[in-house]
Amino acid sequence: MTRDTQPQLYSLSRRKMLAGLGAVGLASAGAGLGTSAYFSDEESFENNTLTAGTLDLRVRYEASYDSGGTVENMADEAMGTQDGSPAGMFYDLEDVKPGDSGHVEFCFDIVDNPAYMWACGDLSQAENGITEPESAVDDTPELGELGESIVARLAYCEEDDGEFVEGEEIVSGSLVDVIAAISSGAALDGDGVAGLAPGEQSPYDDVVEGEPDYITGACVCLFWEIPYEVGNEIQSDSLTMSFEFHALQARHNDGTTNPCAPTVTTRTGEGFAKVEEFSTGQETSFARGRFGDNGPSGSWEVAVGPDVGSADTANYVWTPGATVPFSYTYDGSGNASFTLDGVNVGSGIPAPSGKLAITTKADEATVSVANLALDLDGVPATLSGPDAISASNDGSGREVTYLVFDTDAADVANAFTISGDVTVDVQGDYSGSDEGVAFDISVE
Repeated sequence: MTRDTQPQLYSLSRRKMLAGLGAVGLASAGAGLGTSAYFSDEESFENNTLTAGTLDLRVRYEASYDSGGTVENMADEAMGTQDGSPAGMFYDLEDVKPGDSGHVEFCFDIVDNPAYMWACGDLSQAENGITEPESAVDDTPELGELGESIVARLAYCEEDDGEFVEGEEIVSGSLVDVIAAISSGAALDGDGVAGLAPGEQSPYDDVVEGEPDYITGACVCLFWEIPYEVGNEIQSDSLTMSFEFHALQARHNDGTTNPCAPTVTTRTGEGFAKVEEFSTGQETSFARGRFGDNGPSGSWEVAVGPDVGSADTANYVWTPGATVPFSYTYDGSGNASFTLDGVNVGSGIPAPSGKLAITTKADEATVSVANLALDLDGVPATLSGPDAISASNDGSGREVTYLVFDTDAADVANAFTISGDVTVDVQGDYSGSDEGVAFDISVE
């Protein structure tokens, strides 16, 4: 394929590891078609106070590429390993074309406790410009088509006398479909049985005697192919995919803990979150629930938008002391909505680029936000820190406090939702100031 521009290199968002119950082993890999990629190690150990011992995960891998009948092993050796240090680039294909195919096999060695295995992955792709022949069939200059054009399947597999024996299929479709299916975490079965829900899968518990002994189970293979029918629409396109493997000690666990779920740190402070936490000291968009005039018309109580002047607003009648639900959702395409106790407003906003925050403001009142939850692109995040914030004042001025979600640009690039409960209790001497009693959702 010819290229109009140099391919872009991508830094994939790293799933933050959840230190779940029991010892945890983690290994990750990267692969690229049309761009650079590498296999890197993020293995870790966690001792558990309930057991003596550790858990060490090693991943053995083999990768091949078939182009025009020539099969090339992409690993440095016939069988690569990853165990505590980077294993080097293993799958970097710069000129794939219709008819090409390949596979990657991952096998797992665990020392020294039976473990539940999980897999998760990410994929990003780029157009890298439009060539002259591509322009005749490609009308999406900002979106690469390579991932959707690759037919792929993820399946259990094993090697028997040098030949691959494919087992039960885990998922199939386009490469985008396959990676999306495991992006939130897929529980692997030690016996190679597909279609099991978390908690139904068998742990990896087959003991292999050696120096030292280790535990293993079913291997996993990714097979991919670009059909001959694919045309010029993929010219110059590139993609990068990554895989992450987690082993969670089976003892004291039931297999339901998903270590692929993102973990987001939260913390609280005094003052305005945008001033104290955001790099520019400003928010790019906001949502607000304020006491307003507490009437059915007049001053608004619910708002969302880039700023106060251009926000979409609505009225809401508060019941002091009552706890009501709220949610804020960004759809990943420039639109946000805010719902307070069934009252909904929506607005276009700039693309988020960093932290999220809740600010509570109280003047002769108490504002409490509790039971906070964060969903990142359909995956509930584990909050490492507080999930509630409140402000209370009975005197001059007002108290302002905040809770910040320590997200980054990659975390909020796609859809996300903040939800929780809010309680506003206004004292009898509250002056009725529109901004005296409120809570804000701020987006960096």
